[in-house]
Amino acid sequence: MAANRRNGMHSSGPGLAGIFSAARAQPRTSLPTVATVVTAVAALYFGREVFLPIAIALLLTFALAPLVSALKRAGIPRLPAVVVSVLGAFTVLALFSFIVATQVSELAQNIPLYQANILTKVRSLKETGVGGGIIARLSGVIERVGQEIDQQDPSPPAADKPRREPVPVEIIARERPLQVLQNLIGPLISPLASAGLIVIVVIFMLLEREDLRDRFIRLVGYGDLHRTTQALQDAGKRVGQYLLTQLVVNIVYAIPITVGLWVLGIPNALLWGLLALALRFVPYIGPVIGTLLPLFLALAVAPGWSLLLWTVALFVVMELVTGNVIEPWLYGSRTGLSPLAIIVAAIFWTWLWGPLGLVLSTPLTVCLVVLGRHVPQFEFLDVLFGNEPVLEPHARLYQRLLAGDPEEATDHAEEILEEKYLVEFYDRVAIRALLLGEQDRIRGVMGDQQRRQVAASAQTLVANLDDSAKEEADEDDDPVAAEETGSRDDKEAQEEGVDDTELPDGTDMSVLCAGGRGELDDAAAAMLAQVLEIQGATVSKTSFADMEPASIRRLELDAVGTVVVGFLNRDSVKHARFLVRRLKRAKPALRVGIVFWSEPGSDEKNTAARLATDINADFVAHGMVDAVLGALSHEPPVALKVAAKRRMRRRPARKKAPLAVAN
Repeated sequence: MAANRRNGMHSSGPGLAGIFSAARAQPRTSLPTVATVVTAVAALYFGREVFLPIAIALLLTFALAPLVSALKRAGIPRLPAVVVSVLGAFTVLALFSFIVATQVSELAQNIPLYQANILTKVRSLKETGVGGGIIARLSGVIERVGQEIDQQDPSPPAADKPRREPVPVEIIARERPLQVLQNLIGPLISPLASAGLIVIVVIFMLLEREDLRDRFIRLVGYGDLHRTTQALQDAGKRVGQYLLTQLVVNIVYAIPITVGLWVLGIPNALLWGLLALALRFVPYIGPVIGTLLPLFLALAVAPGWSLLLWTVALFVVMELVTGNVIEPWLYGSRTGLSPLAIIVAAIFWTWLWGPLGLVLSTPLTVCLVVLGRHVPQFEFLDVLFGNEPVLEPHARLYQRLLAGDPEEATDHAEEILEEKYLVEFYDRVAIRALLLGEQDRIRGVMGDQQRRQVAASAQTLVANLDDSAKEEADEDDDPVAAEETGSRDDKEAQEEGVDDTELPDGTDMSVLCAGGRGELDDAAAAMLAQVLEIQGATVSKTSFADMEPASIRRLELDAVGTVVVGFLNRDSVKHARFLVRRLKRAKPALRVGIVFWSEPGSDEKNTAARLATDINADFVAHGMVDAVLGALSHEPPVALKVAAKRRMRRRPARKKAPLAVAN
């Protein structure tokens, strides 16, 4: 068995330090008042006529800023670069709108030609039913219900009222040519005015981008230039990359759809491809709408069902390829939003600003998340909508142990074990979770029943990770794999500055792991025992109850070479000293080590030797790696020191007063 198990072993992928740095370390997030939120939402709702064009112009500015910068680097002055970029973008949008309008007009003219095919399919569906057809029955029921609702009680006509003949009325419209022109142009004025306003705002934002940036910094972030600059760069980078990447993904998706529909013979294939390109900017709902319209047309074009099935297959294949291949490949920089946040944002912005709000929901929410990431007052936005973990791994694990859910805790552990080894997970995550439990016990917020539940869940977690432990042990049995892994991990450990202490081979060594004073200590001892088993040692476990004075004598220590007792409570030095004495009295040749579990990275190595001498232990450790090193050491046991007996001081004898002699 290979003996080189390392504390710093790293597989490919992001390091565990990255997982910790991604989590939020601040325990409390300030929330805004209800009045502030209501005021902001009301201002956005009632001022949508002003804020919506500005929002569109701002996002277009983010999207066109890289193009303007590229033209400036090519030697084109700022003004021509801005004008060319803006006019080019809006020309593409106008051409897109013209093609869609033309295709829709052509489709509207051809709809009556498809009526016969639709009626044929309806008749075939009627004939597929049993006993007259399911559709016929449903139609009959709906018809009878409608007749019952429309039925009115007949009222007898009045005999005394003569019947009046209807008077024909002719309405003659007398509209002036100016009024007709106004009716035609009036509905177009508002969209054209908004589009023109957006074009002007985008041009001025691109021309005065640096000046607007400086004014914004002076207004809100002059006291912290570093944070404000980072927030502006982060927002521009995320929004610009999102819009550009989404456009590329939509184009790659729309071209095969257009070609496939044209090959299948679906009319107006260009229209459906353009709609698929545009609707994919709408999260979740857009692709569904872009699929239903061509499917309905495929149902109407051909009398059979084969064209509909081929169209369904085309969209399914493209969705699978786009979602599983193209998007993961192109989205090297994600938006930073969780999937639930995208849905909630779509609902909120649609309610606030209508269909345009639905299209703008994702980039606007990205801006809010960036704001929450860099401004402490808005940190709740990053917590609610961001996709980064808001709990550190050990806090998340402890929460699952508190809830009595070892299965989810195991899933969380296996995610980390895909890139890290078991010794790192226990040292950096699991032991820290148990330390949180010990702190709650000391503070009195954890009852006995809850403490036993946390300990039982932790023991179940250790049992569930037996397969992972066996896989690591099997890797040690393969010398070639161990050498390749070791060389790779050495390089990564040097790059990340991680301790790469070698863990010794535990073959032919016998270790007993025990908890010190409670059930949580027993769970920590079980974790240490599993790591020692990976190193090849023969390990046995015992409970803290067996460490009581009356129970130590009954321990079978004949085949045990080392006993390791762990304490999560750092104030257990006196108790540890008594345990060491009792164990060494039971077997003088026994090596006894004490582990005072502490946070990783704490500077405790300097006091370990002095503390070991104080309590007469063979070694004192504060982490998983030091505990394994001490347990698998071949150093001879430390002899038990004889406690110095206190000698009672004798009081000096009192001189007796001479007796008076009577004369």
